[in-house]
Amino acid sequence: MDDMDAIYRNHAQTVYKFLLAQCHDPDLAEELTQETFYQAVCSIGRFDGSCKLSVWLCQIAKHLWYQHLRKHQREPSPLESAPEPAAPSAEDGLLEQEGRLSLLQQIHQLPELQREVVYLRAFGNLSFREIGDVLGKTENWARVTFYRSKEKLRNGGAGNEK
Repeated sequence: MDDMDAIYRNHAQTVYKFLLAQCHDPDLAEELTQETFYQAVCSIGRFDGSCKLSVWLCQIAKHLWYQHLRKHQREPSPLESAPEPAAPSAEDGLLEQEGRLSLLQQIHQLPELQREVVYLRAFGNLSFREIGDVLGKTENWARVTFYRSKEKLRNGGAGNEK
């Protein structure tokens, strides 16, 4: 049991950040993090070491997130965001919201891996090393993918291919 405590201490924050980037709800992310570790304890015998432990845990978390979405009959939507602070005027608030929605729509148009890297970095505040670990890639891959995604968004959106 001491091993599971150490695993929890070492990986709970990464799993929580991963889930928070997916659901944008701190309470739900915490609940799913706890469920992730419960599932990990129940199935630790099936962990074969072919990937990093953090990757395996995030795969469990991702499965639980999708299970939650199916249960609540909704699709993952990048258009859901945290509540916005009060804007100085209604016009300014509307313009800011339209810009944010436009950006989120462009992000949603990115290929799946690029979109996931952007979400994990921008909304999950994960480091490039953590993103690489979660996605089973290298830190450098995460950096390059994030940079290319930003450039694609900067140059007119995800629909424009160079």
